[in-house]
Amino acid sequence: MLRAGAGLGAAAVLPPALAGCAGGRAAEPRTSGEVELAFWTHDEAYADFFEISADIAERETDFRYRLRLSRAGADDLVTKTIAQAIAGRGTPDVIGLEIGTFPRLRRGVLAEELLTDLTDHIGDAADDLLPSRTAPFSQDGHLYALDSDAPLVVYYYRASEFERLGIPADLETWEELAEAGALAHRRHGVSLGAVPVGSEAGSNTQGFEMLLLQRGGRFFEEDGSLGIETPEAEEVLGFIAEGLRTGFLSSVAGLMAPPMQAALESGAVLGQWMATWYRIYGLEPNVPEQAGQWRIRPLPAFAGGGVRTSFAGGTGFAAIRGKENTLAGVELVKAAYLTPSEQVRRFRDLGYLPTRRSVYEDPELLAITDAFCGDQPTFEVYRELIDEAPAIYLSPDKSTLDTVLSGYLLQAYRGEISPRDALARAADDFRGQTRNSRD
Repeated sequence: MLRAGAGLGAAAVLPPALAGCAGGRAAEPRTSGEVELAFWTHDEAYADFFEISADIAERETDFRYRLRLSRAGADDLVTKTIAQAIAGRGTPDVIGLEIGTFPRLRRGVLAEELLTDLTDHIGDAADDLLPSRTAPFSQDGHLYALDSDAPLVVYYYRASEFERLGIPADLETWEELAEAGALAHRRHGVSLGAVPVGSEAGSNTQGFEMLLLQRGGRFFEEDGSLGIETPEAEEVLGFIAEGLRTGFLSSVAGLMAPPMQAALESGAVLGQWMATWYRIYGLEPNVPEQAGQWRIRPLPAFAGGGVRTSFAGGTGFAAIRGKENTLAGVELVKAAYLTPSEQVRRFRDLGYLPTRRSVYEDPELLAITDAFCGDQPTFEVYRELIDEAPAIYLSPDKSTLDTVLSGYLLQAYRGEISPRDALARAADDFRGQTRNSRD
C-alpha cells in the first residue's frame, strides 16, 4: 500500500487519498502454485538471466514461474511504479532499480511502503554479502534490494600502445602516471584518461566521484549529510584539473559518447578508469578491432592515501510488498542473487561481478580468461581488489547534487575557479535547493 504523496515532496501534486496495491489493503501472498510475475527492468539481459534463475527457484520452492516482461528507461520505471502504486493497480512484482534512480525511493517512507524488506529473507547469506553493495540499497537498517553486480572500478589501458610509446604500465601512484602521461602528451599527443564534460550532469559527476571514492571521500555520508567539502575532494578535483591542463587527461562529452569512441579509435586516449562493465558496453562494442590490445590493472593509488579501486553503477532487484505475488518475487530474487552458482553464471554470461565474498574464491571464475584483454585472467584482479572496495551511500537529493556540482566541476576544470571554491559553492547551492526537503 502506498499513501498518496508519501515522501514525494514538492515535486509532485497528488490526490489526498489512500491508494495502493489491492485497493489499499495488503493482499494475502501466495505460498505455492503457478505465478505470473510482472518483471520490470531497463535491460532485457536481466530478464533472460532471471528466466534461468526461475528454474532454481522452482526447485527450492513450491512456485512455478512465468515472467511477464516490461522494459523502460531506468528513471521511467520508478516514476511508473510510484504512479501505479498510488492508483492501486498495475505495479510490478519484481523491479530492477538502477543505483542512480533508487535514491528517489529514499524520500520519506517510499521504500518502506513500496518494497519488501529483504533483511529477514537472506538468512546465512547476510554475512557473505558485500557490505559495500548492500549499503546503497538499504535505509534505516532495512535492505530493500539485492544488487546485481559489484562494479569495481579498474584502470583500462591499451597495452600495445603503452609498450610502443614507452609508457610504464606498472606505475604505483596516480601522481607518477600523471607525470608520465603529461610527457606522453607532449611527445605524442596522447592522453591516458578522459574526463566527461558534456551536457549530462550525472555523467560529469560520476567521473569525479569514482576517484573521490577511491581517495576516501564521498558525495554523501552514511547519515545522508553532504560530504564534498573535504581535503580529499579538493585534492581529487585539483588532480583532474591539472591533468586536463597538462594533457595527461582529455575532456570528452561522455565516456559512452561518440567523441570518446573516436578518441579510442584514433589512439588519442589510451587508458581510462571505469567500472568492470565498461569493457562490455564501452570498449568492446566501440573498438572491436583493438581486441587483445587492452588490459586491466588496479587503479594507481593516490600518494596521500585511499585504496586502489572504486565503484560505479549497480542495479538492485526488489519485490513489491503487499501483493499476492510478493513471496514468489522474493524467492525469485533470492534464487538469482544469493545462489552461489548463479553468481558464477552472472559473471560468466554477463560479466557482472559476484556480490557474495566467498564466490571470489571460485576456481571456475579464477580460471576464466578475457580475449579482449589479451587472454588476461581478469578475475584475479577483481579478487585482489574486492576487499578494498569503498561503500557508497545515497541521498534522495542525489540528482540535485549532480545538477549543481556538475557546473562547478566544469568551471574548476577550465581553471576559472579553485577546487575549494567550486566545492564550497556547490555545497551552498545544494543546501539552498534542498532546504525544504530536509526540513
